[in-house]
Amino acid sequence: MAIFGYGRVSTRDQQSENQRLELERAGYQVDYWFADEGVSGKVPALQRPQFAKMLSQIRDRETLVVAKLDRLGRDAQDVGATIKMLAARHIEVIVLQLGKLDLASAPGKLMLTMLAAVAEMERDLLVERTQAGLARAKAEGKTLGRPTRTTDEQRATMVTRHKAGASISALSRDYAISRASVMRIVKPTVAQ
Repeated sequence: MAIFGYGRVSTRDQQSENQRLELERAGYQVDYWFADEGVSGKVPALQRPQFAKMLSQIRDRETLVVAKLDRLGRDAQDVGATIKMLAARHIEVIVLQLGKLDLASAPGKLMLTMLAAVAEMERDLLVERTQAGLARAKAEGKTLGRPTRTTDEQRATMVTRHKAGASISALSRDYAISRASVMRIVKPTVAQ
């Protein structure tokens, strides 16, 4: 029976190769490796391209190995449903961080539920901290988002030139910004 390995990283800057090496260092000879790169753990497992591809290739009674539980997902319900679906196919799921624990057994289900809930809580706390940091920065008067590519003076000149007949395309070329950016400057929407 084949051993399938699965890895996932949230950003394109990260690489899943470390997860594959971790499986091999733990003594698993991975026959088939699948990894979703740049895919958040909050995306349901079945909606991830490589996870779905792996599911179409893994046969009943084979083994799936992952480095950590949060590679399967960060939502307790999704992780639970994924493990249950794999257990129904008699696919053994090994999570290195949990050791050799049968996730389909009663103790395994309890451990899985607790760890998936902790992973979900960690994700929620991260979002809360991010929102609090953004609110604090806003309260301190910091400008959020990408810096503008034009100065206040350039924007005023664009408005004047547009009123004098300069086209959106010409202004876009002259200031090396997109037509949409020029439109936002010369024809701002009225705040309601």
